[in-house]
Amino acid sequence: MTIQVFGHKSPDTDSTGSPIIWAWYLSEIRGQAAEPKLLGEPNTEAAFMLERWGFDKPEIISGVEAGQQVVIVDTNNPAELPAAINDADIIQIIDHHKLTGGLETKGPIDITIKPLACTATIMHNLMGPNAAKMPENIKGAMLSCILSDTLEFRSPTTTEQDKKLAEELAGELGLSIPDYAAEMFAAKSDVSAFSEAELLRMDSKEYEVGGKQFRVSVLETTSPGQVLDRKDSLMAAMPGVATEDGADQVLLFVVDILNEEATLLVPNDLVKTVAEKSFGASVSGDTVVLPGIMSRKKQIIPNLKV
Repeated sequence: MTIQVFGHKSPDTDSTGSPIIWAWYLSEIRGQAAEPKLLGEPNTEAAFMLERWGFDKPEIISGVEAGQQVVIVDTNNPAELPAAINDADIIQIIDHHKLTGGLETKGPIDITIKPLACTATIMHNLMGPNAAKMPENIKGAMLSCILSDTLEFRSPTTTEQDKKLAEELAGELGLSIPDYAAEMFAAKSDVSAFSEAELLRMDSKEYEVGGKQFRVSVLETTSPGQVLDRKDSLMAAMPGVATEDGADQVLLFVVDILNEEATLLVPNDLVKTVAEKSFGASVSGDTVVLPGIMSRKKQIIPNLKV
């Protein structure tokens, strides 16, 4: 049976690149047939990574068959995985998020969850000496994942291990990290082709806080004006997206990569309360700037209050 390797829904660069990296490792180093899969269309930065390094876009799947062997990467949250995930045969999890709970396995499995900025960095560790066998395109995918998840080392999730590995990979590939990261972020920042609903779901995770179901969406960009110019239509689309997705509210954080701050859209009193209680913000309009807020994992989710 061919192992399916996939990350979370609304795949970003890490959830697109890491399945490719690990499927390569399983197939080429471990001799276990494996294929990368996606649980949705990759975002613009992930699509840039695929084209830049010559990868075919992995097949997009909507579910898994009972008994299908799978490796889950870059998440352990059932809400971000196919509905029937517990019917699959989960053989491994590689992740860097908090332990959510809810996954069930057929037997003992191999789980690695590390407090590193990027799943791909964890994979490099797990490969050991075999990491030296990575071809150029796999190295390129790994570098892309790290630069994306660390926002070129600006994110507070960045560790010395992530940074050191990225610098080593860039050296081996003959790339300038600032130049390559700028290309990646430019691709991520071009959201002109997406509808409001698509933007709200593009990089989004579901969380329950104080009995409220939130879809916590983040748009990381070097051109925040492109998103904030659509503020009114984005807020108008939020109730429909929330209803369709079984949430009480969409929270949209527009992360300005270069100025290292986030702007939260404030469409109603519930979000105003969230902003004030979670971040100590003073809200007077329909947006609020949160200086230094860059990471959903480390700064947004742990602080959310209603």
